[in-house]
This record gives sequence, C-alpha cells and structure tokens, in this order.
Amino acid sequence: MVLNLISIDGLHLWYGAVQALRGITMAIPAGQVTALIGPSGCGKSTLLKCLNRMNDLVEGCRVEGTVRLMGEDVYRDLEPTQLRRRVGMVFQKPSPFPMSIFDNVAFGPRTHGRPGRGELEEIVERSLRQAALWDEVKDRLRKGAGGLSGGQQQRLCIARALAVGPEVLLMDEPTSALDPISTSRIEELVDQLRRQVTIVLVTHSMQQAVRVSQRTAFFLAGELVEYADTGRIFTMPRDPRTERYITGRF
Repeated sequence: MVLNLISIDGLHLWYGAVQALRGITMAIPAGQVTALIGPSGCGKSTLLKCLNRMNDLVEGCRVEGTVRLMGEDVYRDLEPTQLRRRVGMVFQKPSPFPMSIFDNVAFGPRTHGRPGRGELEEIVERSLRQAALWDEVKDRLRKGAGGLSGGQQQRLCIARALAVGPEVLLMDEPTSALDPISTSRIEELVDQLRRQVTIVLVTHSMQQAVRVSQRTAFFLAGELVEYADTGRIFTMPRDPRTERYITGRF
C-alpha cells in the first residue's frame, strides 16, 4: 500500500481579489515523483508554494482549506521554518549563495543546528553525492559556487536542499533554464532521488512529466482537472480538456 505523504483538501487561494486556486483536493504519495502540468497561470506553481508556505511571503495572499504533511496541518500545526526544513524547494533558475560550494551546502545544517566540523563535512559530502555532484567538485569545495556551470549550480541547489534531510523536495521547473545535457542529468537525478525523498515537480514539458513522474496532475484556470497515474493521463485521459492539452490542441 502506498503511503500518502501530503494530503490536500478543499484548498482555495486568493491573491487579493484574484482567486488562483479553486477547491484543490489531492493526495501526494510517498516515494514517487508527482508532476504538475498545465498552461501558464493555471495554478501549478501556486499550489507548489502552498506546500511549504512560500505564499506566506506574498502580500494579500489568503488561503482556505487544509494541507497536511504526515497528518500535521501545515498552516496550523507547523511553524514555517520547521516546515521548510521538512519540505525543501528548488527554483526555476539556479540560485547558489555568493559563497563557497562547501558553505552553500552547509548553510542549512548550520542554520537549523550546530553540527561539529566532522559531522558537517559528512553532511556536505553525502548531500553532494546525492546530487551527483561530488566527483565534479570535491577538489574545489572552498571555491565560489559562481564558477560552476548552470547545470552544476542547479545540482548544488538540490544538494543544499537535501542537506537538512527533507521528507519532500519541491521542484519548480528546475530544468527550464538549462541546456539539454544538463536537463538530462537533472532528470536522471530526480529518478534516483525519489527513493530517498518524495518529489513534487512543476514542469511545462509534458515529455519530462512522462519521463520522470509516476503521477501527473493537470491544472487549468486554478482547478485540478485530472489526477492519475502518469501513464493513464497521457494515454487514456478521461477529461476532454486534458486530452486537448496533451495533444497540443489546447
């Protein structure tokens, strides 16, 4: 039986007078990649940011409904800092901090605790290995992260998110700014990481959703139109709006 790590029930969200999400109800299973697809402005990134309360930072944002992480209400039971340690995020554009590679990865563990030098080195190495970056940077850990390529910077951001041991990793179009080779490496990494951390991925690429996800949700105008196993969504969609979107007739 698959465990549902995140449960969303009747979620509505407004930015001022504009409603961006309308009654979203869905469960996100543990140990899988769940892809969120749909046209620009459909609400998929807005939903993603509800899962770690990044929308709290937007003035005039109002939320109704519930989001639960392992049964705990994200908006009532958990402090944002505590939540964001458990639910990490990787953004569209690589965003390494202006510091060394080592300090980028060590930033989270230092913020959430005071690990000893040896423990910190172990965390940094383990996180960089998880992000498939260790062999490329192990001899220049004290050099600035700005010297890395775009694909390496994005994997560094993934390592930074993994360093605090999250249960969930949110990825908001993590390959849209990368070349095809770097994109392929990130996709391979996503497939490997789902064995250790549950992943929710926003993507504009339906081919990417097919390649890396086990579940896919299609959003349109703030509504969840259809949510099912990825194979069924792309071969036997039940809603004609889903079929029009995936066949390019939307």
